[in-house]
Amino acid sequence: MADELVDALLSWAHTYLVPLGVPGLFILAFAESSFFPIPPDAVLIPLSLLNPGGALLYGLTATAGSVLGALLGYWIGLRGGRPVLLKIIKEERVMRVEGYFNRYGLWAVGIAAFTPIPYKVFTIASGAFRLRNIKGFIIVSFIGRGARFMTEATLIMLYGEPILEFIRTYFEQLTIAVVAAAAVIYVAYRRLGRKNKNRNP
Repeated sequence: MADELVDALLSWAHTYLVPLGVPGLFILAFAESSFFPIPPDAVLIPLSLLNPGGALLYGLTATAGSVLGALLGYWIGLRGGRPVLLKIIKEERVMRVEGYFNRYGLWAVGIAAFTPIPYKVFTIASGAFRLRNIKGFIIVSFIGRGARFMTEATLIMLYGEPILEFIRTYFEQLTIAVVAAAAVIYVAYRRLGRKNKNRNP
């Protein structure tokens, strides 16, 4: 049933939002960051294929709409608190998301913004968990969403339709690999810094 609903929504987005161009992409990106289940990629990719010269504009539009929509998600979480999170995900997942925030802080939002992790869960959670650094929230959202959408747009601009199979098959795994590599580098850097500090008190 859930798959049928997703398929129906994807069909709706392609039928009604793709013809709208930039406004349709912005609307979807805004909605997906706070309450809608269909990612902006569903409109970003077709638009970029239809007009490769405008792909970077579409990437920027998806980024801007998504970051602005994230602020709505934050407000929803701020107003609704933990109960609103429990309406969209189970208690065990809420606890897992809270653990990500405790471990990674703001970067939990940035990781969700770049990877297949549902971004709206983390925008709403940011408000529900009373994340106070709104400026940082916007910055990491812009970095994560921008890296994701601009990479997709650039690949399509450069390689066109032949790159679609790579995006569909490997792009999500690539985002996870990039985040994992960044985490390893960060941990190694922190440990190296601590060792140097201990050697030079």
